[in-house]
Amino acid sequence: MTAFFWALAIFLLLNAFLCLWRAWAGPSVGDRLLAMNVIGTKTLVVLVILGVVAGGGLFLDVALIYGLLNFVITVAAGRFLETGRLSQEEGRWGGAP
Repeated sequence: MTAFFWALAIFLLLNAFLCLWRAWAGPSVGDRLLAMNVIGTKTLVVLVILGVVAGGGLFLDVALIYGLLNFVITVAAGRFLETGRLSQEEGRWGGAP
């Protein structure tokens, strides 16, 4: 079973290089952002597989933090692409006018 997990991890890493090519050659910025998100997700899965194979909880902790950071960065980059800014305007949602 361990050989299967190692083969799966290697396959995912090789597949991530295809996503890296899409991030480099993508026709639009949205395609590039999506490709980088997929690479982050594949990295997360590889970290979880390494945690299962190695039996270490450290890999799973790092995978959890990495997944949260990947999500926050993707949401922030998507918002920046859509609106051109990262925060709301002052006074719009109950702030000072």
